Amino acid sequence: MKELTINATLENIQTVTDFVDGQLEELGCSMKAQMQIDIAIDELFGNIVHYAYNPEVGPVTVRVEVTEDPLAVSITFIDNGVPYDPLAKTDPDVTLSAEEREIGGLGIFMVKKSMDEISYEYRSGQNILTIKKNM
Repeated sequence: MKELTINATLENIQTVTDFVDGQLEELGCSMKAQMQIDIAIDELFGNIVHYAYNPEVGPVTVRVEVTEDPLAVSITFIDNGVPYDPLAKTDPDVTLSAEEREIGGLGIFMVKKSMDEISYEYRSGQNILTIKKNM
């Protein structure tokens, strides 16, 4: 398991992505899976920036864990911001046109569809969101 603790700012999304990608490259992760994970990082870390602390800035710990049999990577985002469960929101109706759909929710919907597992809990004053991708 490897961890990075960094301030929740938009400028740090690339640092987090580079940190995770370094672990994925060691695993020989496919480019498709890496791109899906990178998009998930952008969405989830961006949500923390915008909702957990805004307008303040606070820390986020990003934990990367690899499991064997089957080979998978789990990425956990931990912050001390206001409680926010992005999984509680109803999925958008993607059969509607962009003009007819409510604003918001499409990014987390894409994360749900591209990851094998996603979970959220609020424990001990922390938001803990984990995504898992099977390799």
